[in-house]
Amino acid sequence: MTEVTLGSDAFFPFSDNIERAYKSGVRYVAEPGGSVRDDAVIECCDKYGMTMVFTGIRLFHH
Repeated sequence: MTEVTLGSDAFFPFSDNIERAYKSGVRYVAEPGGSVRDDAVIECCDKYGMTMVFTGIRLFHH
């Protein structure tokens, strides 16, 4: 698959999630943001030419 979009109700705390998503054809990522490691995840997206947007919205609550 190619041009896949990945959305999450939680942030991606580590870039290995992005590495794996890329291998599955993901090119677009939407997530709320807010991880202390956002910079590393953004850098990984940039490395693969993936588009990432931060929604700023989290619908899941504990």
